Amino acid sequence: MPNRPIYITDLDHTFLRTDLSISSFSTEIWNAKSKDAILTVATARSFQKTHDFLDKLHLDAPMILLDGTMIVSPDKKLIDLKTINKALGDAIVEVGLTFDIDPFIIGLRDMQLNETFLYPRKLNEHQKFVLKGYKDDPRLQFNPENKTMEMNLKIVYFGDYATLKPLTEALKKTFEDAIECKLSPEKYSDGYFLTILHPEGDKAHAVQKVMEHMERDAADVTVFGDSVNDIGMFKLAGTSVAVSNALEEVKALADVVLPHSNDEDGVAKYLESR
Repeated sequence: MPNRPIYITDLDHTFLRTDLSISSFSTEIWNAKSKDAILTVATARSFQKTHDFLDKLHLDAPMILLDGTMIVSPDKKLIDLKTINKALGDAIVEVGLTFDIDPFIIGLRDMQLNETFLYPRKLNEHQKFVLKGYKDDPRLQFNPENKTMEMNLKIVYFGDYATLKPLTEALKKTFEDAIECKLSPEKYSDGYFLTILHPEGDKAHAVQKVMEHMERDAADVTVFGDSVNDIGMFKLAGTSVAVSNALEEVKALADVVLPHSNDEDGVAKYLESR
């Protein structure tokens, strides 16, 4: 039997609609396609959030989570993990303080993959907006001292471009290849966000790791995305597909630019046509 085709999609602004729903059409197409293809996700979201979104979808392949820092099977078996240690994390936060901005910190508190979401005492308007979306989230923990954890998955700054662009440059100059920095527009608001990861904790490295785990070649995979954190896997995959609402720099790298957006079930319509 020939190898089944592999499809890996981003969630926010790609497969998820802007209201964070998955349409019945997308659900139907995904589950039908999973009978003769392998489908999974590469997302900035955590295991629990991803699991909640995809509870009606058939999954039998590793999921790439938290921008690529974690690869987990659908039954929560850890396949790969890339973290920033506490010493490096605290040093990153110190650089941020010179720009008068504090971060959110997402890390693991144990090897059962239980996460903690640390938020600081001082919040700008962009951070307050983001935090509203995590109301009553059991992972939330107040972090007035701005200290990082032993296993930090990602450190994230939300703010305006004028603050985050020079911070990005300062972090790259200070830490060079010890970290990966991704500055992107925040599509749910009018600000930007800067994500700091382990240098091998991005989606591109994660896609390669998933392909090795499945004993397949990266040329066999089709990926879908819309934003800066998808660019690495676009360059790696055999076929890259951008939804119509993707950033222009993402579209420029895509093999296929869809005529439909995430709110028009662009990914599902592509899958239906294959």
